Amino acid sequence: MNTLITWNQLREMEAQNRFNRFLGEFPISNRMGSDEIHSLAVADWSPEVDISEDEHGYLLKADLPEIKKDDVRVTVEDGILNVSGERKTEKEDQKRKFHRIERSCGTFRRSFTLPEDADSTKVTAEFRDGVLQVHLPTTPIARSKAIEVKVK
Repeated sequence: MNTLITWNQLREMEAQNRFNRFLGEFPISNRMGSDEIHSLAVADWSPEVDISEDEHGYLLKADLPEIKKDDVRVTVEDGILNVSGERKTEKEDQKRKFHRIERSCGTFRRSFTLPEDADSTKVTAEFRDGVLQVHLPTTPIARSKAIEVKVK
């Protein structure tokens, strides 16, 4: 007898959230071999991102509604672009009764490996109308020409 099991996407996501919360509190030692204990940094949520490319470079757009510019951080280190920040929770209002809360609050972090042709020294970012735009200009990659070597 075959049994059909329906996949419940929300139940799957809740299981992942519980797992992430568990990891966020799990101490680990750092990779350098020190005895110092650190916690894994697990983001509370993850913004949606679009990445496109044209003849001038790459453009990363992240939707960050109701987040202030001062609460967003963009860094480039060791060929990795990091976008992180925090969406603050609304202050409790005793007169307001919530029936459903689906929008995520708390910290977020997204990391992207830069392509070889991206110039990490000329990265710019702008934040307007709840959308973060990170511009990654490209540089021509020096292509080596094949040369024939005479064998003696």
